[in-house]
Amino acid sequence: MVTFVRAASLTNFSELLSELGGDPDAALRRAGLRPSMVSEQDQLIDVLVAGRLLEDAAAATGCTNFGLRMAQSRQVSNFGIVSLLLLHQPTLRKVLSTLIEHVHLLNESLMIHMDEENGVVVLREEFTLPETFPQSMELAIGVLFRTCNLLMHERWRPQRVCFSHTTPRDISLHKQMFGCRVEFDADFNGIVFRTEDLDAHNPMADPVLVRYAQSIVDTTQQGRQASIAQRVRKAIYLMLPSGNATCICVAQGLGRSVRTLQRELDGEGFSFTDLLVEVRYDLAQRYVRNPEYSVGQIASMLGYNSHSAFTRWFSTLFGCPPEVWREKNLPPGKLQRTEAINRA
Repeated sequence: MVTFVRAASLTNFSELLSELGGDPDAALRRAGLRPSMVSEQDQLIDVLVAGRLLEDAAAATGCTNFGLRMAQSRQVSNFGIVSLLLLHQPTLRKVLSTLIEHVHLLNESLMIHMDEENGVVVLREEFTLPETFPQSMELAIGVLFRTCNLLMHERWRPQRVCFSHTTPRDISLHKQMFGCRVEFDADFNGIVFRTEDLDAHNPMADPVLVRYAQSIVDTTQQGRQASIAQRVRKAIYLMLPSGNATCICVAQGLGRSVRTLQRELDGEGFSFTDLLVEVRYDLAQRYVRNPEYSVGQIASMLGYNSHSAFTRWFSTLFGCPPEVWREKNLPPGKLQRTEAINRA
């Protein structure tokens, strides 16, 4: 299933690639994109194409923080019509809940989830994709940080920023930009900050402009509402690592009864079981490629009670056990690192 992202996600791509000595027009054409598409911010492009474009640019230039450098220049206005809704919300809490509600208009594969507990907020971001795109994730986290910081007049600092990918060669920009502890090889991608920050007043808040912007957004998103299958898929991605990705829990999270959810999925030609298998299939590849995760950890993260049950499922779908698949699909350097971790 193809998912789309606004071309605005590539804002500053061409300028940065040129600065690093690359040819942005050639890079875009190799990716199957017209160079002029980057300037058409509301143009929709394939998320996988955009993700691979950033990874290729980072590899070609040797710039391991390519995505984060793109995020440095982002403004709230890059969200298009949604920016009007965000700019005039009364508090950071409302800004984030509004962004979560409308994120499908910006990137259909991106999930944002907010949890509050014991005075701490965990703001998670994930992509519902079978591949891992560190540059896209650093761009997404960077943009989220910039959004919060700009709306708080650059006074806002989180407690820590987390990335699930391995530590890049140079993290000086990460430390400089976020101004807090930055963790790699973490269990999730996201930002952690104090609950009290959520209710800080936004001096730009204007309820009249919010109502005006909401009417425009409502008109704009007609026909672009996230399907129930997309919403269920995203819920499974979020709930699977905690063991709560059941039909009952997902239905409750979406404010539906199990019967209503099943009926809506039937109407779109899906079943909950099909979507669960699809998400597990995507995440299994992502997790097995990560040298930091043992097969036992992956089994648990995918909701399996035992290593052997996960191995049987994986072997049926991929034709070999996860250890063998990892050996075939990891570059030699990462494979050696995995073997060292397993020995330890």
